[in-house]
Amino acid sequence: MLEVNNLNTYYGESHVLRDVSVSVNQGEVVVLLGPNGHGKSTLLKSICGLVDKVKGRITYQDQDINGMRAEKIVNLGITYIAENRELFPYMTVLDNLKLGAYSKNARANEKENLERVFELFPRLVDRQKQFASTMSGGEARMLAVARGLMSNADFLCIDEPSLGLQPSLRLEVFSTIKEINKQGKTVFLVEQNIPQIAELADRIYVMEEGRISFEGSKDEALSDEHLKEIFLGM
Repeated sequence: MLEVNNLNTYYGESHVLRDVSVSVNQGEVVVLLGPNGHGKSTLLKSICGLVDKVKGRITYQDQDINGMRAEKIVNLGITYIAENRELFPYMTVLDNLKLGAYSKNARANEKENLERVFELFPRLVDRQKQFASTMSGGEARMLAVARGLMSNADFLCIDEPSLGLQPSLRLEVFSTIKEINKQGKTVFLVEQNIPQIAELADRIYVMEEGRISFEGSKDEALSDEHLKEIFLGM
């Protein structure tokens, strides 16, 4: 479904990603682990057309998307859900959700997608008229994921969905992502040091200093003592 080959990404003169190659098959949950500041978010942004200087090949459904405008990538079915949530704080929950359906493909399915996200996130139903700025951290994270689903995307790039959340809310967010995957969405997920994430993943990559240092199944990751200690916190 998605293939990234020999990707090199730059911010100005800074060489952030170095010859990165990853793949995500349709229906998978693939997790990218690694220390903070080593390029994980940059990889998601590169895939989604949010970085200017990217060299290498990125294909989605056999179509080369490197260099394509971000809005066109969204129309193809890929959406980026940022770690900082990027909500509109003085707009209501409902209005934030509707803004997620701005793309051409999503507008025709706005009502259907809204019903689906309310089923996935029932607490958002009671908060439709509430300003996003008044939500708790966990609720805001759920709203960010829900807004991403409003784009009608089949491929979700989710950046650290559990960042800053207490353990019970982390589990709730991961459970929802698992349900989203069961409903047919493919997920490429960035996380940092969450033990539970291994149970969610079909495959795991580890990034260190802008390079992929590990690729394997969750069983292989859990049997690797270095990964368990350093990246999985076990």
